[in-house]
Amino acid sequence: MKKRYNVAVVGATGAVGTEMLRVLEERRFPVSTLCLLASERSIGTRRSFNGNAYRVERLDKRRLDGVDVALFSAGASRSLEFAPEAVKRGAVVVDNSSAFRLQEDVPLVVPEVNPHALKRHHGLIANPNCSTIIMLIVLKPLHDAARIKRIVVSTYQSVSGAGARAMAQLYEETKRALHQVYISSLKLKVDSRLKAQGSRLKALPAQIAFNVIPQVDAFLENRYTKEEMKMVNETRKVLEEPSLAISATCVRVPVFIAHSEAIWIETERPLSVEEARRLLAKAPEVRLVDDAAQLRYPLPIDAAGRDEVLIGRIRADESVKNGLALWVSGDNLRKGAATNAVQIAELLIRTG
Repeated sequence: MKKRYNVAVVGATGAVGTEMLRVLEERRFPVSTLCLLASERSIGTRRSFNGNAYRVERLDKRRLDGVDVALFSAGASRSLEFAPEAVKRGAVVVDNSSAFRLQEDVPLVVPEVNPHALKRHHGLIANPNCSTIIMLIVLKPLHDAARIKRIVVSTYQSVSGAGARAMAQLYEETKRALHQVYISSLKLKVDSRLKAQGSRLKALPAQIAFNVIPQVDAFLENRYTKEEMKMVNETRKVLEEPSLAISATCVRVPVFIAHSEAIWIETERPLSVEEARRLLAKAPEVRLVDDAAQLRYPLPIDAAGRDEVLIGRIRADESVKNGLALWVSGDNLRKGAATNAVQIAELLIRTG
């Protein structure tokens, strides 16, 4: 087994790619050489890693030669084109896009939930959707204890999940709103300069400042969105429960970083609030923040920048038998994406 590894980060200048570099450095991943790859518009820019400046290069198949571990976060189309090529050239790929998540021969892995799935990999491993990861981190110990038979989840997702343009959109719209410029889907009062700038920044289907948008990703024929069905199908695959009953509603909220989720579960066996708290207090990558008397509960502003998922508001769901209601917040760029990918790579090294 090698002691140090040649690592490529594909999509290195995006929000998740940038976070991958930070996490690799923080966790002291044993990097021998580092290759930063991105699209044409990012060529020549530089990124810092371990005190050195690295030049971003164009994503090219030949540039994948000699890579041991490739962390992909460049979108599904790029992954479909380049990830199999990287595997062919000897790399193990951890892909953060939706391209391979539901392929039967590709493990979909959250290290704290289903590390055994890595044994089945053939060079390609998929990272689940950020909302799925954040939810499963807290549901896994409860599922092991009492077997979950139904999940209803509503997400409150930050704009960083939609990329840098969405973050810029929230910033600019908030500035305008604070200057008493009124924007809505029905009425637009802005001067031509602001209007032109706004059209360039538009990454979300409606104003996000001081608003919520009950749509994350495109709508499907069943009237759910792609994001909602990702949570359904990926949860079933990771937990190896193909018939698990799940319903999701995903909402975009005016928060820059960190997703929150309201989760209701029904279990086959009774699970008290006290037992659930004990299980979650010792679960890996989970932090219990649940003190109503002190008004302490998970907040996205506290979850941002952390790898732990914050869990609180744990209470009995009195509308069903064996029901619990939970509230979680987690950093979608870190544990929801970059950290999970790096942890997968670390697990690969430990298991050989």
